[in-house]
Amino acid sequence: MSVQTAKQVYNFNKLQKRLRRHVGEAIADFNMIEDGDKIMVCLSGGKDSYALLDILRNLQAHAPIRFDIVAVNLDQKQPGFPEHVLPAYLDELGVEYKIVEEDTYSIVKDKIPEGKTTCSLCSRLRRGILYRTATELGATKIALGHHRDDILETLLLNMFYGGTLKSMPPKLVSDDGRHVVIRPLAYCKEKDLVRYAEAKAFPIIPCNLCGSQENLQRQAIKTMLQDWDRRFPGRIESMFRSLQNLVPSHLLDHQLFDFKGVDRDSGVIDGGDLAFDKPELSPRFVDEDDDEAESEADFGERLQIIELK
Repeated sequence: MSVQTAKQVYNFNKLQKRLRRHVGEAIADFNMIEDGDKIMVCLSGGKDSYALLDILRNLQAHAPIRFDIVAVNLDQKQPGFPEHVLPAYLDELGVEYKIVEEDTYSIVKDKIPEGKTTCSLCSRLRRGILYRTATELGATKIALGHHRDDILETLLLNMFYGGTLKSMPPKLVSDDGRHVVIRPLAYCKEKDLVRYAEAKAFPIIPCNLCGSQENLQRQAIKTMLQDWDRRFPGRIESMFRSLQNLVPSHLLDHQLFDFKGVDRDSGVIDGGDLAFDKPELSPRFVDEDDDEAESEADFGERLQIIELK
């Protein structure tokens, strides 16, 4: 085995452990999976849902609790959709699955004028069908493959276009009030999932209905975040950390914090008002998980240690 090949193996193992750790942390932080759960994993054929299924199956084999997994794919009857790919892949894995056939493609193309974005209607139709399927299967949780970058993109979309400070919840009851939706990849970075999908050679199925709509607002936000990630290392990590460190007294939502009740007897709240001082910003978070940060010398030392063991 050459040093280069050894490094590739080492980096993949490191990547795999990191993704599994992040998923495990998210599940624990938000109590996403409980003993006896039946998890319906929504499998689209994209890199994220493949990774979600793969990592959950690994956790299922090693977790101290028992839970079942059933993969569900919605065949929306898009022209050219390779119907054989997912059944063949899932049969090979030996995973319980269900392929739901609903011609939402024709409905979307009929209702949405040419050139307009189709995501909104497509999403509503898909959501309703998946909720119905979850009920039929007796699933206690619906697992979606949204990751950290999706969460940040949604945060900025809501800020820029919706006038609200909210994002994708890691765990919440569905809008029909009947299902618990979870996002176990909430702590995972998209660039890690891209590398993982390439290494695992998942049989990716592109979405021809909406995947090519590069003028979407979400695509513009994604491009902006990717540019920031390249030019300002740590900025994305800091932004994501902010979602876990809210300070209601220093925002403007009077329904979330009782500003009217504040007086001189309230005491100092969350550090008090420092308006006369320049804000003290902590050093930007360093992306400690970045494999590229490891030098050749560092890798050589680690490899020697492994060989000695």
